[in-house]
Amino acid sequence: MLILISPAKTLDFDTPAHTQQRSEPDFLDASQQLIDELRELAPQDISALMKISDKLGTLNYQRFADWQTPFTPDNAKQAVLAFRGDVYTGLNADDFSDDDFAFAQQHLRILSGLYGLLRPLDLIQPYRLEMGTKFANSGGKNLYEFWGERITDAINTQFSDAGPLLLNLASNEYFSAVKPKLLNADVITPVFKDYKNGKYKIISFYAKKARGLMSAYVIKQRITDAEKLKQFDTDGYYYCPEQSTATEWVFLRDEVA
Repeated sequence: MLILISPAKTLDFDTPAHTQQRSEPDFLDASQQLIDELRELAPQDISALMKISDKLGTLNYQRFADWQTPFTPDNAKQAVLAFRGDVYTGLNADDFSDDDFAFAQQHLRILSGLYGLLRPLDLIQPYRLEMGTKFANSGGKNLYEFWGERITDAINTQFSDAGPLLLNLASNEYFSAVKPKLLNADVITPVFKDYKNGKYKIISFYAKKARGLMSAYVIKQRITDAEKLKQFDTDGYYYCPEQSTATEWVFLRDEVA
């Protein structure tokens, strides 16, 4: 089983990593190609492209200028510890043991606009480049065209060790970089709904955190059998067979924990 999650815009490169384990991203040459093209943009161009403030545009202009290989613990940090945000609050990798990191390294993957596909312990440098950014580049009119089938092909090469199942806990924006028809695996997409105003509905903040909670549940319980996912009960969630389909598994929560 492979778990797929999205990255986060919020980053933490100040807190020291609590593990020495690390690896190198597989697509650094492609990342360098994107960086070279992003460096041609002025700060105001970046602000307009990403629809962000002038301050953030200048920050990311500098990030692109500072980006350099080789990655080391002095200039980079493990992806799963560098990303912050709702999913990563639920994942809480700061609480991982060495064995947790080892299992996550085999079974967890992070999609990225700049890095393509990351393992948790892959070192990254600060950046902002969402997959949905309409950045025209040498590979096409956007990042989906730039990455093409490379991300899907990379996922397929890893199923022999992880089992032919993809647990899709990524957002639609990021999962759109994957080509499901080319995957050599079944795909299960969990959906998390909270009870509010008399009905169950997807509430973005809680749903994002739940994706991280389920990722952590799989990692800490060492789950490789999809059926065991139905036992997920962190923070009050429970599997609802009545609302679920073969590929979309619904988890409900009656009261926020």
